[in-house]
Amino acid sequence: MPINFSRRSFVKSAAALAAASSLPAWFLESSAPAAQRESSANDKPNVALIGCGGRGRGVAGNAAQHGEIVAYCDVDEARLGEGKKLWPKATAFNDFRKLLARKDIDLIVNGTPDHWHTLVNLAALKAGKDVYSEKPLTLTIDEGRRLVEAVKNSKRILQTGSQQRSDKNFRLACELVRNGRLGKLKQVNVWLPSGRREGPFETKPTPAGLNWDMWLGQTPVVDYVPERCHQTFRYWWEYSGGTMTDWGAHHLDIAQWGTGHDRSGPVSIEARPLVTMIPSGFTAHSEYEVNYTYDDGVKLVCKSTTANNWSGGVVDKNGQQHGIKFEGDGGWIFVSRGRIEASQPELLTTPLPASATRLYASDNHMQNFFECCKSREQPICDAEIGHRSVSVCHLGVIALRLGRKLHWDPAQEQFTSDPDANNWLAREMRNAWSYQSV
Repeated sequence: MPINFSRRSFVKSAAALAAASSLPAWFLESSAPAAQRESSANDKPNVALIGCGGRGRGVAGNAAQHGEIVAYCDVDEARLGEGKKLWPKATAFNDFRKLLARKDIDLIVNGTPDHWHTLVNLAALKAGKDVYSEKPLTLTIDEGRRLVEAVKNSKRILQTGSQQRSDKNFRLACELVRNGRLGKLKQVNVWLPSGRREGPFETKPTPAGLNWDMWLGQTPVVDYVPERCHQTFRYWWEYSGGTMTDWGAHHLDIAQWGTGHDRSGPVSIEARPLVTMIPSGFTAHSEYEVNYTYDDGVKLVCKSTTANNWSGGVVDKNGQQHGIKFEGDGGWIFVSRGRIEASQPELLTTPLPASATRLYASDNHMQNFFECCKSREQPICDAEIGHRSVSVCHLGVIALRLGRKLHWDPAQEQFTSDPDANNWLAREMRNAWSYQSV
């Protein structure tokens, strides 16, 4: 049945929507969606979830609005039990390779921890599945290059879960910046939530029902520590990059979108940790400052902040919340979740001309993925963009760990005249879980 929604009704309600939000009416009117048709039951693809943690189940719940969840997988029996509650008719697996062997599965949602994203995605592409992958897309820059090539060769669709690209506030900010609303762009300031600085931690017996060896995957074998697993894995460099990669895959993605560098990257990186990490505790830097320079002279300054509330409602002691601030010689625009403001209101309220560059418009990240699976067009955060967005995060992490200024060639994706730094583009993988294993 057609959705009872037209451009006329959208434009008519634009003023009311603008009054209820911080978005200008001209932007809402110019963002009127094309008419969509709801999918019939027979038109819905079969979906499988790999990684049944809280985030994975949440994203799969979004996917269930557009497809049918027929299978789910996890290495933890307790999380399989949570999946059973949500999808009692779906089939449970404890090995993603067996799940991917099912020919009736059209696409997967990858909700695994960061160090598993690439291997699962590569295996899914090889099995002929389209992929919605949680961010950050990869654990290393080398993984990203391989994944981009695999997507290209397989002709499958991959959407990176950097869902801020499908938010009107962020698109408005980026469109204004890309069209010179701030004059000459000089600097972008990005504030990311600080990470956790705790420890030391003690080893414990592995919980019954958890395949700890498989959870570790490509990473070094270590004894079970509860803080290494599940929600807090992202604060360990072995499995992630801290908030630098976790939140950076959101805010640094928007920074590069707004500056037009979302398919390239910086040319130099300089970083410093602001606190030392506790021995035998979390290993990803929790507080930091990273400075990037791009080939057009734009500076990107990324700092951690104690404003950790994801919705942007909490500020730190300096009155700063996490988000992105674009600064030019004509003023500034700040954007975060649920908030956009400018140094002068007219920077937002003055319409862009008809000749303005308009960016890829999506108002629903998961819906955009499903639509592209049908049309075979590229989604708003395709593999190349997802790779480049997390690459700038990885570059910051590498600079923090090496402690010196680095020079980067974004075309060749190599550090220049620095063999030691180039050794950090990939990590040693356990033979049981290498690229050849999938």
